[in-house]
Amino acid sequence: QVQLVESGGGLVQPGDSLRLSCVASGSGFRVYAMAWFRQAPGKRRELVASITTDSVANYEDSVKGRFTISRDNAKNTMYLQMSSLKPEDTAVYYCNAAIQGPYDTIPSNDYWGQGTQVTVSS
Repeated sequence: QVQLVESGGGLVQPGDSLRLSCVASGSGFRVYAMAWFRQAPGKRRELVASITTDSVANYEDSVKGRFTISRDNAKNTMYLQMSSLKPEDTAVYYCNAAIQGPYDTIPSNDYWGQGTQVTVSS
């Protein structure tokens, strides 16, 4: 089965930067659209940014101008470069992807990583 693994989270001060990575691993699969979600304590999981196979990106208003989503299709890897971090960015960040296996007729968008904690605090 395909797995998604996030990395790069940590504790930083307001104004600092972090880069998150998400790697898809397995055999005989194709990765289509990918996205970053986040979930803060007591809140629902929300979409942060998404990116298509050909790297067309969309962002939530709260992160526009501060976050950049990108991907390397050859490495099945997605990134989230976060700058000018604010305390309200504190959350567990999850990788999501639409993935199609060798015998699937359409991709499934229900692939999730385990999450990586981002904490922004002074």
